[in-house]
Amino acid sequence: MLVAGVSGAGKTTLARQIASVIDAPHTEIDGLYHGPNWVPRDAFLDDVRTLVQAPTWVTEWQYRAARPTLTAHADLLVWLDLPFFTVTLPRVVRRTVRRRMTREVLWNGNVEPPLRSIFTERDHIVRWAVRTRKKYDALPLRLAEERPDLAIVRLRSPREVRAWVAGPLARV
Repeated sequence: MLVAGVSGAGKTTLARQIASVIDAPHTEIDGLYHGPNWVPRDAFLDDVRTLVQAPTWVTEWQYRAARPTLTAHADLLVWLDLPFFTVTLPRVVRRTVRRRMTREVLWNGNVEPPLRSIFTERDHIVRWAVRTRKKYDALPLRLAEERPDLAIVRLRSPREVRAWVAGPLARV
């Protein structure tokens, strides 16, 4: 199973919930991608290919190079299509500030850069979220044309996410 959405949509949180409910392993794809010092890992795509060979798995639908492999082996994609300025942007800002203030260790020893880097780093996660948010408007729709057999659940609000988790997902 895959969970799609912009930065801050709640992909990892929902992927963990899904994995718990269906008793499947969750692999955080950021952990496969990021090596020390935020350098992409050479083994990333090999690790993705290994991941999808498992009988059941849940991960986030990220990284252009990995999407074809992930999509080819998925039977469900949950699309978190939440309001950007009122839901996802505040979430990514809060998460980034919290991670930086607590010096939370992320994948392979990485930590969020200083908050001032939002002004100097083009790919700072907050700037990235703003810059890339529109690409998700079309991606899942194109995917539906490419893989008509792939079930896509589109959730448009936090309330819809909670209802789906409590309803259809809980009945799996």
